[in-house]
Amino acid sequence: MARCDEGYLCEVCGQPVDEITDSDLYLRFVIGLVPESELAQVPERHIRCNPVQAQFIVHDDFEPVVVDGVFSKTELDPVHVRQQEALTTRGWLRLREVAESGLPVSEYPLTPEQRREIQRGV
Repeated sequence: MARCDEGYLCEVCGQPVDEITDSDLYLRFVIGLVPESELAQVPERHIRCNPVQAQFIVHDDFEPVVVDGVFSKTELDPVHVRQQEALTTRGWLRLREVAESGLPVSEYPLTPEQRREIQRGV
């Protein structure tokens, strides 16, 4: 069965990723980690099935994810953690914005300027 016929299955848990707001692939696309040209080739995961990335979403509407060990944000440089929290949280919020927007996929990502502003704490 073609990928389009079976939907996007999470490479970690094997369950369908039914909503863009649950998509780790599209979160990484929105924040600039995956180019649009690779969306069809990069494996999909639920956001929570990638806890190292998910731990950086800090929002009242997102139940916190805790990672143990060397990849825990508690083990990382605090400045880097704040930057990643700002960027990843803004990306997650952007996913929620585009979910019902009708925008073309090419307009989903945060712009480079937005990413720089987030990283600077603007």
